[in-house]
Amino acid sequence: MYFDTHAHYDDERFDEDRDAVLSSMAGGGVELVLNAACSLATSRSSIALAEKYPFVYASVGVHPHDAKEMNDGSCEYLKGLSAHPKVVAIGEIGLDYHYDLSPRDVQQRRFHEQLELAKEVALPVIIHEREACRDVLDIIRQHPGVRGVYHCYSGSWETAKEILAMGWNLSFTGVVTFKNARKSLEVVKNMPADRLMIETDSPYLAPEPVRGRRNTSLNLVYIAARIAEARGMAPEELAHLALDNGKRFFGIA
Repeated sequence: MYFDTHAHYDDERFDEDRDAVLSSMAGGGVELVLNAACSLATSRSSIALAEKYPFVYASVGVHPHDAKEMNDGSCEYLKGLSAHPKVVAIGEIGLDYHYDLSPRDVQQRRFHEQLELAKEVALPVIIHEREACRDVLDIIRQHPGVRGVYHCYSGSWETAKEILAMGWNLSFTGVVTFKNARKSLEVVKNMPADRLMIETDSPYLAPEPVRGRRNTSLNLVYIAARIAEARGMAPEELAHLALDNGKRFFGIA
């Protein structure tokens, strides 16, 4: 009954037991997984995983950390990959001013280009934003034909209202289970039910009580339970809600 709308099973931390981990998903109630790309290489590997596992879907796109690796032909290459029937989004894309692993002007240029690509191929986008809140909002407002989801949202309720007013979705990770998750819990409590999605960002951001370990989609149970508690719902009800929202957002029948 769970849809992990953002994971990275092509990460090297799954190299030794990837098949065993993914084969365990059905037994843990995980119905769907979206493997999110971060680069041209992981765009290809995400598709490869989606081809191998019927319940896995893929995105294609270049993370701001890798924006400096793009060239003027990269979006045309991504366009070709996006035609694959199991590619359901462009992402993760956006801006990251915390590490600045790519120059900010390069991040912004490639972000604009990939938003235009998303509009051209009629796919939603998965947004990565870190310490670049205003610039990300300003840029996506320049692309009104694009719809998207803020992955791993941990911002304020005031910013969330701006994002939701554009018709966008918000997705939440194990961060909502942390002791300092006050802002995230305020958002999940107050936001419209039909815009809420859940994810693990595996192998990162494992929730309590498995924090610090390698994360997998099986840990969605902790995320769903914490959000359900905040919203006054049963965990199973929240899981089904998030599943339906994710399938509708990504166009998965």
